[in-house]
Amino acid sequence: MGVLNVTPDSFSDGGDHLEPGTAVAAGLAMTDAGADIVDIGGESTRPGSDPTDTGEEMRRVLPVVSELATSGIVVSIDTQKPEVASAALDAGAEIVNSINGLRASGMLEVCARHGAGVVAMHMQGTPKTMQIAPSYDDVVDEVCAFLAERSGAAETAGIDSERICLDPGIGFGKTYEQNLGLLANLEQIVAIGRPVLVGTSRKGFLGEILRRAGRETAARERDGATAATVAGVIAAGAAVVRVHDVAAGFEAARTTDAIVRGSQGE
Repeated sequence: MGVLNVTPDSFSDGGDHLEPGTAVAAGLAMTDAGADIVDIGGESTRPGSDPTDTGEEMRRVLPVVSELATSGIVVSIDTQKPEVASAALDAGAEIVNSINGLRASGMLEVCARHGAGVVAMHMQGTPKTMQIAPSYDDVVDEVCAFLAERSGAAETAGIDSERICLDPGIGFGKTYEQNLGLLANLEQIVAIGRPVLVGTSRKGFLGEILRRAGRETAARERDGATAATVAGVIAAGAAVVRVHDVAAGFEAARTTDAIVRGSQGE
């Protein structure tokens, strides 16, 4: 899954794809580089970010969704808002990627009505508040319980179980140690029985790993560290990885697949 943010303020690629033509070209390039899905977002959800107006979010994403979907690309819409999800699905998107676990009123119904695939992510708090002292008794147990509950809620709403994907929400309301704990225990989330998506690309905890190793990095300088996590989560059973640098992510994913499948005699 390639990340395509059409926002002025996303943490890594904010401002890169504001013009629809530039965004479409970037989406096509991601597909050429190996992306199976292009995930389009019109609202920054970086730590401390403010919500985006619904109309503005639609203005940003819908032309890009329509153009890429018309080109035959599988498009995911990254949104918390049912109104945006519905409009994007009407424009050709096939998947709704929801950082708030499909909890917005009406979101499950919109996805069920359109027959959409869904990604339910765990987040503690909101993007504005999520990194202000996140706290868990047991982060792995609590994230697993939340994701299992959201999977059940999606099925109850009429979404086919084969269209439900779960995301532990790395970097969304988690400390450095909590992020590492989730990645180290990803098999427990995989055991819920739904495909698991993991998005680690360029995130702050990778910067912290590298800082502790003596290297300061900007977000765009973390693609090597991202590739390491791609390999790790695929080895642990993840089905989808969400990355900014698709070419590097593709190579890490396909190489790890070959090792894991080969070792299992597949």
